[in-house]
Amino acid sequence: QVQLVESGGGLVQPGGSLRLSCAASGSIFSLNDMGWYRQAPGNQRELVANINSGGFTKYADSVKGRFTISRDNAKNTVYLQMNSLKPEDTAVYYCNARVRRTGGSGLDLYWGQGTQVTVSS
Repeated sequence: QVQLVESGGGLVQPGGSLRLSCAASGSIFSLNDMGWYRQAPGNQRELVANINSGGFTKYADSVKGRFTISRDNAKNTVYLQMNSLKPEDTAVYYCNARVRRTGGSGLDLYWGQGTQVTVSS
């Protein structure tokens, strides 16, 4: 089995910063794409950013220039640095990862449990 555990969410004022972390553990042979999604009440889950094993990144237009995704392959961890936060960034943030499991074939998609980010004065 594979587990993804997020941390770093919380309450922050507009203009503030937060750093989210997502650590993968379990029967991992390799990690392929890793990403962050978010879901606000009444909205569909949307892509925030993702990063492939080579470090290539992609961002939603709404966060470009404010958020930075990175990964530490030695720690099986992906990060999301969020700066200049706005009230509209308020959502539950989920990480995901495409994993090749030890002894397995192909890639399986795993999700974390989510962490709440609230931007409010």
